Formats: sequence, structure tokens, C-alpha cells
Amino acid sequence: MSEAHAILRFVRVAPRKAKPVIDMIRGQQVPMALAMLKHTPRHAARVVEKLLRSAVANAELKELGDSESMVVSRAFVNCGPTYKRVRARSMGRANAIQKRTSHITVVVAASGDRGKKK
Repeated sequence: MSEAHAILRFVRVAPRKAKPVIDMIRGQQVPMALAMLKHTPRHAARVVEKLLRSAVANAELKELGDSESMVVSRAFVNCGPTYKRVRARSMGRANAIQKRTSHITVVVAASGDRGKKK
């Protein structure tokens, strides 16, 4: 199977905020996906753009073709560990703060291998 992937783990973006960005590029041609990410005003878009460029570079190293003919075949976000912090409140109380992290995976394939499974 001619695919290449890139995984970014423990990124400080909540999965809930990264999923809409990932859903936007899944199944798109790579140049179109990069253009969409470049013009999306979300922090997660910058992170996913860099990850997509990494996946494309991995594909070019594997000699799967040029980036113009590649497709984002799979892309998904999983939950990473949650950093737990405490914020001081009035009268000696404390509130819990949860800083969520994500594991993001992007898989690119040559455009002929778009829907194939292992």
C-alpha cells in the first residue's frame, strides 16, 4: 500500500477544537487541504498544516509521487493526557483547570489509492 503518515503526539490543542479542522481536510487533495488550512483562523489549523506538510515530505521520501497528486486519505484526532492544574478562588477555595492534549494523525496516499484498506 502506498501511503505515508505523520503523527504528532501530546500537542496542546483540545481534541474538541482540533476535530473540526481535521474533518475539513479529510479526503481532500493535498494542495486544496493546505490552502484551506492556511486560511482557517484557528490555532489547530497551524498545527495540522505543519503536520500535513510533514506527511507529504514523508511520502516524497518514499517516492509515492509529487504532492500535487496526493490525497489526505485518513486524518483523525485522539485524546492525549490531560494536564490538571488548580486555580485559586475566593475564600480559600480552588477550581480545577483541565488542559487537554491531542494525538493527531494524518495519512496521505497517491490519488489512485484513495479508498483502499490493508
